[in-house]
Amino acid sequence: MNLFQKDIEPRCIYCARGRSMGEDHVICPKKGVMAGGSHCRSFQYDPLKRVPPRPAKLAGADIRDEDFQL
Repeated sequence: MNLFQKDIEPRCIYCARGRSMGEDHVICPKKGVMAGGSHCRSFQYDPLKRVPPRPAKLAGADIRDEDFQL
């Protein structure tokens, strides 16, 4: 089950089985200590562990209220 994006790359950081051990490592009950960017065959996606990318900023930051009046 992928939320909002269908092409989410499998990573141990997003796995339902793994437990975070700092920012770069995950403790996996199947494989032991793993790098956060790796994955194995028993990967199960957990959407609550994924932090989505920040939204892009508006290109015209110098917009005034007069620009929206008719």
